[in-house]
Amino acid sequence: MDGLHLTADCFDCTAEMSLFLEADLLSAFIASCVKDTGLALVGEKYVSFSNPDHSPAGVTGTALLAESHVALHTWPELKAVTLDVYVCNFMQDNSLKAHQLLELLIRRFNPVRCTRQELQRGRIQPDLVTEALSTATHYRTQLQQRIMQTQSQFQQIEIADTHDFGRIMRIDQAMMTSEKDEFFYHENLVHPAAITHPEPKTALIIGGGDGGSSRQLLQHPSIERIVLCEIDEEVVSIARQYLTAIHQGALDNAKVEHVYADGFAYVQNSEEQFDLILLDLTDPLSPDGSSLAATCMTEDFFHQCCARLTTQGMLVMHLGSPFYHPQRYRDTLKKLAAAFPLVRPYSVFIPLYGAEWGMAVASMAADPLALTGSTVKQRIEHRGLQNCHYYNEQTHQAQFAIPNYLRDLMPDPTYRNDREKACV
Repeated sequence: MDGLHLTADCFDCTAEMSLFLEADLLSAFIASCVKDTGLALVGEKYVSFSNPDHSPAGVTGTALLAESHVALHTWPELKAVTLDVYVCNFMQDNSLKAHQLLELLIRRFNPVRCTRQELQRGRIQPDLVTEALSTATHYRTQLQQRIMQTQSQFQQIEIADTHDFGRIMRIDQAMMTSEKDEFFYHENLVHPAAITHPEPKTALIIGGGDGGSSRQLLQHPSIERIVLCEIDEEVVSIARQYLTAIHQGALDNAKVEHVYADGFAYVQNSEEQFDLILLDLTDPLSPDGSSLAATCMTEDFFHQCCARLTTQGMLVMHLGSPFYHPQRYRDTLKKLAAAFPLVRPYSVFIPLYGAEWGMAVASMAADPLALTGSTVKQRIEHRGLQNCHYYNEQTHQAQFAIPNYLRDLMPDPTYRNDREKACV
């Protein structure tokens, strides 16, 4: 009888009123969600209620699953809905499907506020979270304690403690960062480009609400101003409180200016020039196909970023896993190459993500491969970066060595366009 029981209470929902009143519409919607998550619908019952004046008063419904059930009750007068998903994990682990099903339901009702509860049913067992690397491959991490969980205006944010990674942040059930391995990601997102620039003074970080990228940039003494453009203010607030080991006060540094806005809109409306632009974004892929990061992964956006860079400026971003997301990896490099004359892909294994992770530096002229090992070492020493846990002059050189299987994914085998392109 092992299982996972999830509930959600959604308030001030913005979905159309028919979704709160029409049993047939709810039935079709839930059946579609059950199918999309790979669960099996075996029966259902929905009842519409009426007020004393015979006006509609909401719907109670239950969809019976081979794995257990999903139930809900709508409160049209409150624009609220209560959701209940339970799956049995006796023969196989259906936890990921349960989370995906609940997310589809919540997103459709689109609440302003949402409270959630999660309960492991049956035998005492480890609190495991499962994340998909692809449709066929998943990995698990055991949580020691769930610290907090909330639904912001944009996404679900969770903080938990783990044995292997220390404290972690998850967003929409996806691993974002951890205390013990954040340096794999943040050092390699920041330093290869920052060291390539002879004296970076200004930087724009889009995303990066955990503060890790800001902390790494602030280690470069020439940095005078960082604009941290994060769409979700709650990410920053939660990181301030729970992830001090990652940001180490960088989020409150006087050089860091906070802007809570959509990254695409900010770049499009800005006239400022930056030495570095870091796209420290969530994954642009999600179970239902939506993503806050999607608009910042377009060719148009890369052109806009190019126009916001100084002559020696560089854009840096992550590309996802080239092994598990090869098409996304290839497509993103192609879009970058359409906007920048020079694109240098590189990669690093991220333990928390369970895979080799692709990154890229894009610029008009600045080339991280043009630096000799001795130059990189000299700049590291001059800027006081000797305490990095990952990055050094040898990793700088080694990361840009491209294996053959990655060369096959490149839009241009020379990694550089033959013709010069101007930022427009």
